[in-house]
Amino acid sequence: MNGIDRAQLADFLRRSRERVDPASVGLPSRTRTRTPGLRREDVANLAGISVDYYARLEQQRGAYPSEQVIGALARALRLTEDECDYLHRLAGYQIRTRGTSIHVPPGLLLVLDRLVDAPAQVVSDYGQVLARNAMAEALLGAPALPGHTGNIYWLNFADSDYRPRIPAEERPSVLAHHVANLRATHAKRPSDEVVNTLIRDLLAASAEFRELWERHDVAVMRSAHKTIIHPAVGPIELACEVLLAASGEQSLILYTAQPGSESAQKLELLRVLGRETFAGSR
Repeated sequence: MNGIDRAQLADFLRRSRERVDPASVGLPSRTRTRTPGLRREDVANLAGISVDYYARLEQQRGAYPSEQVIGALARALRLTEDECDYLHRLAGYQIRTRGTSIHVPPGLLLVLDRLVDAPAQVVSDYGQVLARNAMAEALLGAPALPGHTGNIYWLNFADSDYRPRIPAEERPSVLAHHVANLRATHAKRPSDEVVNTLIRDLLAASAEFRELWERHDVAVMRSAHKTIIHPAVGPIELACEVLLAASGEQSLILYTAQPGSESAQKLELLRVLGRETFAGSR
């Protein structure tokens, strides 16, 4: 990590939020305001940080922002990849290699924002949740989180609170697919530090993962059917379509239920009640 350029970071954040149309991130347009673009509280909410924390960044003070916070701000401000790299440099971080990029392109975020009636999330090829729409947060109970707490593979193998979300009879198949998918990613980038660290941690934390990893199955997941047990509305049967980005390093996962089914009714209930009601469901 190099030194942070607080003055340039503050100016770039302010000018970037002023360029964002609130409607483009799912917020109501504000015609009766002299302030263009997003407000500070808008950016903070979109990035999952406190308004006071964000305000201090624009005021050239406060703590050093973590790399995860910088990534979240880049997504909230809909920065291009070049702008995202620039933001990381201003905050004192070296640029990640392509294979470990956590920056979601603005076009992909735009698609995510437009999916208002179906859960959807953007996930890296090593299982890191990079962005979720409101429906996905209502279904899965949390926004995109940094580190292992926001990694699908870690949640399925090593998080005792998350594991009951998958029915016991479906778990062997789900876990096997996850490991085969991670094998495919590892084959593409065998020297990737982020991927290798995740694998080492999973091998240490989970006997199930060790057993499946030793099978050496390899397969990229492109579609699946699964049941998610929601703590408030019960089991929801879903079709999962995995739409790969051009780079192959990120995918948009779309969850749909059979029209007219009980599961479709439960999704509609989640849409109406929203993520606030189920914020603690994770």
